[in-house]
Amino acid sequence: MEEEEEIDLNLHKKFMLKAQWCRYSLQFKFEARTSRQTMSVKDTYFIRVYRTSNPDETVGFGECALFKGLSADDRPDYEAMLSKACENPEEALSSPYSSIRFGFETALSKSADSAWLRGEKGITTNGLIWMGDRELMARRIAEKLDAGFKVLKLKIGGIDFDDELALLASVRERFCKEDLEIRLDANGSFTPENALERLRRLSEYDIHSLEQPIKAGNIEAMSRLCEQSPIAIALDEELIGLRTREESRSLLEQIRPQYIILKPSLCGGFGVSDIYIEEACRLGIGWWATSALESNIGLGAIASWVASKNPEIPQGLGTGALYYNNVESPMTMRGSELWYNPAQSYIMPEDLQWRQ
Repeated sequence: MEEEEEIDLNLHKKFMLKAQWCRYSLQFKFEARTSRQTMSVKDTYFIRVYRTSNPDETVGFGECALFKGLSADDRPDYEAMLSKACENPEEALSSPYSSIRFGFETALSKSADSAWLRGEKGITTNGLIWMGDRELMARRIAEKLDAGFKVLKLKIGGIDFDDELALLASVRERFCKEDLEIRLDANGSFTPENALERLRRLSEYDIHSLEQPIKAGNIEAMSRLCEQSPIAIALDEELIGLRTREESRSLLEQIRPQYIILKPSLCGGFGVSDIYIEEACRLGIGWWATSALESNIGLGAIASWVASKNPEIPQGLGTGALYYNNVESPMTMRGSELWYNPAQSYIMPEDLQWRQ
């Protein structure tokens, strides 16, 4: 009996998982500007999961994509929490912190087979237009159109509103709504007092949808906007944080948006994102997924998850080329489509400083 117990303990030790983490600074190729902030660097955290019986063999890499100033789990002791999670990777799959849960799901979950992972089909994406002055944004729009994008997403709220309207007018002079879909992202830059009037003025330019017109947390005001707006409203920052199924259902039932936008690293990981999709479909609410400035490790995980759902509308996943020092990956953009090459692999930077 004692000998059998010893064997069981050895087997348990053989398959026990541990992890390491490291902080990595992604360097933007340009100043990334939103109505909230301007960024030249985006810090993220990679994790490496291994078996205690063979520490040199990697089970999987993940990205705990903390977004400072935005993530609900942005707190001073984040690195200490990450070290704790690395002690038991399987328990970290149910972490109360979205970015940590997302990272370990990425490292440990097996991707569902899809035409995208087999390299047979691309994922159609929108072209993201970062904020800048009117001339800069106009140049960026022209570049995306020349690349073949049929859906553009413009971040607004960072320059004069009349200049933004003029920019939209110039785009609509060239392209009607049948030829070009325009999505807007206000990042909460409108106020409950001016939002409806701004939405009415924007509606003159055949806008598909507008993300997060006012700051998250104004549930009653957002609900009124979703009911009265001439433009479809999409929730984004409103979904940040980890919620139960009941809380997710209640939020969507109270606000009743036309769309929700899922950023798994911010809203609870893939499992919670699946719940949002189920509840949204029940209520007749549309959805799409967007990366949240992750490296190619996180982006690839989100793309694989999205591809398994056979999305019917363009997704917000084309951010892999933002950085000088991104992780080498099997993903490439072909026009407006994100493709995966199964003959290639992700190649992590060589100078990573792993910590327990």
